[in-house]
Amino acid sequence: MKISQLQETLKTMDEVPFVLPNGTFVPAHCHLTEIGLATKTFIDCGAKKHQDKKVLLQLWTSVDTHHRLKADKFLNIIHSSLSLFEGEDLDVEVEYQVADTVGRFSLDFDGTKFTLQGTKTDCLATDLCGIDAIKNKTRKSLSALGDNTVACTPGGGCC
Repeated sequence: MKISQLQETLKTMDEVPFVLPNGTFVPAHCHLTEIGLATKTFIDCGAKKHQDKKVLLQLWTSVDTHHRLKADKFLNIIHSSLSLFEGEDLDVEVEYQVADTVGRFSLDFDGTKFTLQGTKTDCLATDLCGIDAIKNKTRKSLSALGDNTVACTPGGGCC
């Protein structure tokens, strides 16, 4: 979800529900503790330079169970941060404490609630390190090979 989509969606809401990938709701008394620009500049395993920019929201749950993050307050926080993004309509990611670590999630909306989607790692230079060749190989089961086997003997050069 882009920051512009988040803003438009919030305009239609009062409460702001979030649900984790496992279906568990983030407690309704969560706080939006940060909104920022996360910039990552890196070199992939093929020596190509990349830069990734995201809007990063941080949700935090405290003992303040009477707190409720309302859409209008959320929008006000976003509006106060827009200068950080220099007019770019960036993807939004969310940080939230899950068990003993902070999880980082992409953000989506299913029509009634915001869904936190798990993120994954991937190789950015698969063509250079041979991963594409492995991904594109067709797997065959041994039974599909039939009886086209050749007897192999030690020193026969077949293996």
